[in-house]
Amino acid sequence: MESSEFLKQINTYYPLSEETISAMMAICSEEHYQKNELLLESGSMARYYYFIKSGLIGYYTIDEAGHYIYKIFFEENSFVASTSAIIKNEPSDFNIIALEDCSVIKYPVKAFRELLEKHHDLALFHIRYLEKNWVVKKEPLEVSLKFETAKQRYISLLENQSLHNRLKQHHIASYLGITPTQLSRIKKEIKN
Repeated sequence: MESSEFLKQINTYYPLSEETISAMMAICSEEHYQKNELLLESGSMARYYYFIKSGLIGYYTIDEAGHYIYKIFFEENSFVASTSAIIKNEPSDFNIIALEDCSVIKYPVKAFRELLEKHHDLALFHIRYLEKNWVVKKEPLEVSLKFETAKQRYISLLENQSLHNRLKQHHIASYLGITPTQLSRIKKEIKN
């Protein structure tokens, strides 16, 4: 299993000792998921953390009317999990799906949490990851949902061209909380 990018990403949050790296790699495995295959189904316990080596992953729920509501998308070199479900030890409210064929490194929640108890440097990585991605990065998204129009949020999404170009229109519309027809109107307005 090629793990250099995985370890590089971990080390951007906090550098791990060789002992910790060995312990961490011992619980990891590489998996491949086909486009539209679920990594986690809503209602199931979240048993794994994932690191995306290649591909695109979506994180969504389904409302009472059967509409898909995408919360976030993850590209290569991202860590993915149903973090809230893991913390609460409850079934996930969200589905995690491969939007493209994906290769991931996965590691079990239980074994990882045991390593967090034993390896101070791994615990510091995890804390810093959660702070940056579930507090600092998430706050502006929550504010934008309350105060920005769908057009403003779409313009923000356009700033990440690599992600935008990989998404289907219905994914973008769902993420923005609008219909594909409304998205077409917004795109037309922006062109003019």
